Amino acid sequence: MSLEDRLFEQRYQKIREIEALGFSAYPRKFAYPHTAAEISAKFEPVSGEDLEAQKVQVRVCGRLMTVRRQGKAGFCHIQQEGERLQIYVRKDEVGEAAFELYKKLDAGDIIGIEGLVFRTKTGELTVRAERLEFLAKAILPMPEKWHGLQDIEIRYRQRYLDLIANRQVREVFVKRDRIIRALRDALTQRGYLEVETPMMQQIYGGALARPFETHHNALDIDLYLRIAPELYLKRLVVGGLDRVFEINKNFRNEGLSMRHNPEFTMLEFYQAYSDYNDLMDLSEVLLRAAAEAANDGNPEVEFKGQKINFGKLRRLSMKEAIVEFWPNDETRPVPADLDDPKRVAELVDIYNGTIDSPLSLPAGASAGSCIQALFEHACEANLIQPTLIYDYPVEASPLSKKKPDDPNWVERFEIYAGGMEIANAYSELNDPQEQRRRFEQQVDQREQGEREAHEMDEDYIRALCYGMPPTAGEGIGIDRLTMLLTGSNSIRDVVLFPLLRPEGEIGVAERLRAAEESPDEH
Repeated sequence: MSLEDRLFEQRYQKIREIEALGFSAYPRKFAYPHTAAEISAKFEPVSGEDLEAQKVQVRVCGRLMTVRRQGKAGFCHIQQEGERLQIYVRKDEVGEAAFELYKKLDAGDIIGIEGLVFRTKTGELTVRAERLEFLAKAILPMPEKWHGLQDIEIRYRQRYLDLIANRQVREVFVKRDRIIRALRDALTQRGYLEVETPMMQQIYGGALARPFETHHNALDIDLYLRIAPELYLKRLVVGGLDRVFEINKNFRNEGLSMRHNPEFTMLEFYQAYSDYNDLMDLSEVLLRAAAEAANDGNPEVEFKGQKINFGKLRRLSMKEAIVEFWPNDETRPVPADLDDPKRVAELVDIYNGTIDSPLSLPAGASAGSCIQALFEHACEANLIQPTLIYDYPVEASPLSKKKPDDPNWVERFEIYAGGMEIANAYSELNDPQEQRRRFEQQVDQREQGEREAHEMDEDYIRALCYGMPPTAGEGIGIDRLTMLLTGSNSIRDVVLFPLLRPEGEIGVAERLRAAEESPDEH
């Protein structure tokens, strides 16, 4: 039997010993009028003398993090919602049975305490226990206390343990909640209605991505998990919901990386009688509100060693960005004319001749496709401060409205920060004939092997035929925004349960079965 198995059996045995002392192994509830955080906040400013005089009685509970036994007395720390509080236990104050319980407790166990608040000789705020209640046993041992839980694989796979062991992890998800609340509040204050749209769709759309496929048995139809809610939200605009938003889960059957998770969260919103210029202004408001909510009113955050200020949003056209971030040297002069298709093709050749990983473009690629590729390769990683890049080639934007002065470009913008895209917006295409043509182009691309191209969506075209007002829409990636605003290096750090490969070790259920079948009946 391994050491881990022996420790598991010993802790399982303690459950029976605790029951023998008269305590329930898994009681139904514990009413607590105080939290560890409330006790700390309220009484930390109070002197020890005043606490002794006031005789403040509290009832609190939490997970045992440390235990220090000293004969007939001892100290321990509980943790509740990220806050720690010291507990002092004396045999002559809690009674013999409760003190025997205290002697059998391990780090990780959950207990309830009732007692008086006081200060120790060292000045630490402490609860002197008068009553001790057992609430749950940690049969599996906690991580070593000085170093916490370091193994990345275990942290992501066992997020519950990560939250217990690493207090800073909880703060990331507290901030994530604040970010979402701030975005939601900013939109509802501006007359937006929060809605929900289908996550299973017969025709997926709203983005260029591969979907996950499933099957509905009762209807005997194949379905897709949505890659975006866009086409349903715009149907609602057709129906007269002029300002709508959804904080939604999307699913894209693509690779994993530090910035990509197959299941991710987006804020997507649409505003009728508007264009992309209106959303540029709104985006500044939303991003600043989210940053201030996450960082106690400060719009400046630190990400990978760099200060990023969400209090302002720089604006550049895609062409301007290429000119600014072009690696200017003797072999690669600054692009002079990005409106000339021949010149653009030449620039790709020049660029490819001086880099280790050349741009991969199909033969006869359009000028717009070349410009998009140049931008992604030469510019994106350099966009550290929040930057709005506007005006995109039509080839990359099948749902966007064309610019009136140049049909090769569309009214679209993306927002970058920390070297990655965090938002995408455009003036929505509301001409059903043009939308049909765009879909047909996408269908042609699918037939040529482009697996991420759109399918034809007849019902969406029908909706447009009833008339959609001029509309602007935007999507903001909640996960990536949270990465930036919490200084997290990986998207997995801001997703509670990221997708991982199945683990291949002995399961806890097997250990429980073995412990239950043990011949030792105590």
